[in-house]
Amino acid sequence: MTTLHRVQPPPPAVRPKAVARAGLYALLAANVAVVTGFFLQAGFASNALILMGRLAGLYAALLMAFQLLLVARLPFFDRRIGMDRLTSWHRWVGFGLLWLLLAHGVFIVFGYAQGTSMGPVDQLVDLAQTVEGVLRAVVALALIIMVGAVSARFARRRLAYETWHFIHLYTYLAVVLAFTHQVAAGSTFTASPTATAYWYTLWGAALGSVLAGRVVLPLRRNLRHRLRVTAVVPESDRVVSIYISGRDLDRLPARAGQFFLWRFLTRDRWWQANPFSLSAAPDGTRLRLTAKTAGDGTAALRQLKVGTRVFAEGPYGAFTTMHRTRPDTLLVAGGVGITPVRALLEELHGHVVLIYRVATDQDAVLYEELTGLAHAKGAQLHLITGPSTPDKLAPHELALLVPDVTERDVYVCGPPGMTTAVLRTLRQLGVPRQQIHAERFSLAG
Repeated sequence: MTTLHRVQPPPPAVRPKAVARAGLYALLAANVAVVTGFFLQAGFASNALILMGRLAGLYAALLMAFQLLLVARLPFFDRRIGMDRLTSWHRWVGFGLLWLLLAHGVFIVFGYAQGTSMGPVDQLVDLAQTVEGVLRAVVALALIIMVGAVSARFARRRLAYETWHFIHLYTYLAVVLAFTHQVAAGSTFTASPTATAYWYTLWGAALGSVLAGRVVLPLRRNLRHRLRVTAVVPESDRVVSIYISGRDLDRLPARAGQFFLWRFLTRDRWWQANPFSLSAAPDGTRLRLTAKTAGDGTAALRQLKVGTRVFAEGPYGAFTTMHRTRPDTLLVAGGVGITPVRALLEELHGHVVLIYRVATDQDAVLYEELTGLAHAKGAQLHLITGPSTPDKLAPHELALLVPDVTERDVYVCGPPGMTTAVLRTLRQLGVPRQQIHAERFSLAG
């Protein structure tokens, strides 16, 4: 008997995710240095509180521009970092921005009040009435506070996505008001022609990135590809697959594991955008998504008519083979998180183990497809059913199923609770961090 030894290719010298992340960090650090330099060039105020307020305001303006870059959905960063990670960074940077803006306002008001007999409230009213741009800054701060309040977890869980998203759009109004405040009242903005050119360039690049990534690119792709529904196939009582075709789909840069924000242009659905992963690897002729009909919006997908026009934003996500470091792979999916994993299975080469975790056999979406595909590719398929406790993917159990787990790339997609538990198990088993790739199904599925 001859034993076949797979030759493992050396890992890439620099991972795509590391390149993109380092690029963002370097960009932010360089701009912090430039802003600090302009601040020092503008000279020091006699009042220490005013001085701290100005510096906090400059850093807040920089963070606001950085926030726009994080949500611009630029393909370079999205494919390498992933929208779920970029969105998480956007959230935390947003809270930092809120505190900087509050510090800016408080320090400035108390600083000016020190030189007068006014109290802080009277001083704020006086500044708003007598200094151009201050009233706009107050309105911008109020909008940022409102957006921050509805983005807190306790509020976010109680709001419909469409309501939260509509309120979140006021951030763009706050950005415009903050910029005009900086132009009118910012001493650092006008400290030199170089400083003025820098701030105009910074804001122009940030707003231009949002316009390019969220408006121009989606419009261009949809005008080019002319997507339409070609088939609606019920997979079970609660799951439906939708097939979509269009022009020149071989030129659409979609990969297995990615997702789109789909708008089906019917009278009652055109305004709803739902994130659904591709459930089959793109073949250049059609796309397929598979959705669980959990609410009224997704339940209506069953009634879509063949020929319905589709507006799709994307593809998005870094849950792709672009980030592989090993020839062999472990795929772990939970619930309808199987959809991007099924697409990945179709595209992957090398030996693959697929673990599919569901509550009951009836919840195993696309299981017949998976069985046939696994057989054709020589992959191992494990269907694990039952309640979430005891954990059937705990370290000991997973090591028995996949003894060489530390030598594989591991892709995990499922409900947040399951994903978190599996990631913890992988860390306990010593799987190197660069071999673990996860997509939070709350965003991507």
